[in-house]
Amino acid sequence: MAKVTSVVWLFAAVVVGQALTPSTFLTTIDKARLKSVFEAAFPVNDVINAHYSILGLKMMNIPVPNSQEACKKVTSLVDAKSVSSLYHASGAAKALGSCKVNAANAQAFLSESIKDTASVADIFSAFFALKNLGLSVDNSKVSKALAEALKKDDSPLSYGYAFLVSAEIGGDVKKMFDSIEDIVAQADEVDEKYLQFEGGLYATALVIDAAYKLSETAKKAPTIPEEKVLKFANYFLSRKHVHQTRSAYHLLSVVKTLTENKYHIPVAVTLASSVAVSQSMSTVQVRVSNLMGAPLGPLTVVADSAKHLRDDAIVLSKKPFSAKDESLYEINFMESKPAPGFYRLTISATPKKADKRFLGTSGAFVEVKVTTQVSIENVEIGIADKDQTTASRTTKLQYPKKAANTFEADSHQKIIMKFQLKDKSSSKSVSAHQTFVKLTNQNTNQEIVFVAQTESSGGYKFDLDVGANAKEFGQLSGKYGMELIVGDAVIENPFSWSLADVELNFADAPTPKTKESQYAKKPEIKHMFREPEKRPPAVVSTVFTALVLLPLAILFICWMKIGANISNFPMSLSAVGFHVCLAGIFGLYYLYFTCLNMFDTVRYLGLLAIPTFLFGNRLLSSIAAKRKQEMMKSAQVRVQKDQHNIRKGEKQ
Repeated sequence: MAKVTSVVWLFAAVVVGQALTPSTFLTTIDKARLKSVFEAAFPVNDVINAHYSILGLKMMNIPVPNSQEACKKVTSLVDAKSVSSLYHASGAAKALGSCKVNAANAQAFLSESIKDTASVADIFSAFFALKNLGLSVDNSKVSKALAEALKKDDSPLSYGYAFLVSAEIGGDVKKMFDSIEDIVAQADEVDEKYLQFEGGLYATALVIDAAYKLSETAKKAPTIPEEKVLKFANYFLSRKHVHQTRSAYHLLSVVKTLTENKYHIPVAVTLASSVAVSQSMSTVQVRVSNLMGAPLGPLTVVADSAKHLRDDAIVLSKKPFSAKDESLYEINFMESKPAPGFYRLTISATPKKADKRFLGTSGAFVEVKVTTQVSIENVEIGIADKDQTTASRTTKLQYPKKAANTFEADSHQKIIMKFQLKDKSSSKSVSAHQTFVKLTNQNTNQEIVFVAQTESSGGYKFDLDVGANAKEFGQLSGKYGMELIVGDAVIENPFSWSLADVELNFADAPTPKTKESQYAKKPEIKHMFREPEKRPPAVVSTVFTALVLLPLAILFICWMKIGANISNFPMSLSAVGFHVCLAGIFGLYYLYFTCLNMFDTVRYLGLLAIPTFLFGNRLLSSIAAKRKQEMMKSAQVRVQKDQHNIRKGEKQ
């Protein structure tokens, strides 16, 4: 049972190492990019960015640009009534060295900020602000306030702040140290390779960095499983292209912690040479380092296996790498004579001096591809009858020459072609991912592409039934250029070979048309109105018009009998203008029925609608005002009459 368990654990370790060993590190280019992120914060105009930028440059041993000016700016921007501002300003000033922040009243303000009702972040900021300013701190008060704050907010980020405060206070940190395991268990796993906390890079980096700093104080390894350490490391390296100052600093800080702590140091195994391996470049180089790219000391690096990714063939086993320098190792991969294709090299790196801190030393892998040059041989092209009543006529070709004669084929024939691809170094038949036959009409430039199929013998065959594929060609007869295209990711010399010209004749072929450019001028699109309906006879139209006008005639007759009073018509500009415009609209309707189309009618109606609206609004307003005035006059008359009656009654 014990033997079975040990085998299972060994298998699990290999799988974990194979899946999790970091395959990258902070390269010189990455460090230069982080340096540019920090330097972009200068000249200083923000205390927070200044703080993280100064800390980042100091961590990289790079002098702060114009440090005296930065100090003046930081001290001028500090807000003495903000805990966060005091923390960042004091941290930046402390990192600059000879810079001092005005600490007047800071002792009382920051001490009062450390209380049971404060957030963990505020307690963290107030505590470290006091430390940075060299002021006294009541550690017991801080610990008590921190414990109360964590009861209200127990998120991983809050615990990250608490770990940093506890690591600085020291003393009995057992309770806080035991929380590391619970907090790490809350991390979210992504793709079975990364671990991160809610809040992204900043929260994840701060928590892990703080956990290891607390472990230094507790003098015990943090309770983080090794595979989780590797997953966190993979996450940090996947975010190394960060451009925010705060996140960049914490990324640099946690990566540096994972290379210098006493308990866990992830090993990075990266491919240092080109991914392509060939006879001219036969070596595979790997770099074995920590996450900062520094060497790990003398190592024994071995290629445990090299497996072809397509057929799982093992081409080498337990082959040691030779050391080129402290971190660079190489192996002659082509000595094993691998076939072209993609390979996964599983690598182990054992320190010559045992060091239990190293994680991911076994099961690491890199992928390479073996490339080769190919030659095309035994090329035959010809025409054959579909019913095979007569023998096919084929012509042999040599790359890169083109056939001297034009081949002719009609709907009852087919074009056939055979060829072989061979590895130049081994003379073995090889297959290519792309083997296309392209036929291009020489008049229209129309292109039709077919795929050459592999045969059981290892060669390729192209068989085109002209009649069956007439639709692909649009039944367009004429001369076509025939071209063979061969390419593959592992072929060093892909090629396109113009084989021959082929005259194709299709039944009922349409007249060839010159291919029109897509940018050529197109004919103008004009709107066509519907043809008008046939008009009725003149008698019908006259009767209909009379019936339409009859109500108007009746209206005028009634006005004459009743005696219409038009003297009340207001002779004002608005009244005349409104009625003239209204008459114009009715006249426009008449023209629409007789000679205008819909678009012209709408255009003219739009022009008439504006003055009609303005005149009509003015006319209605004047009528309303006049009516209101008349009502007021009549009301005054009634009031006067009532007053007269009252006075008359009093006299009586």
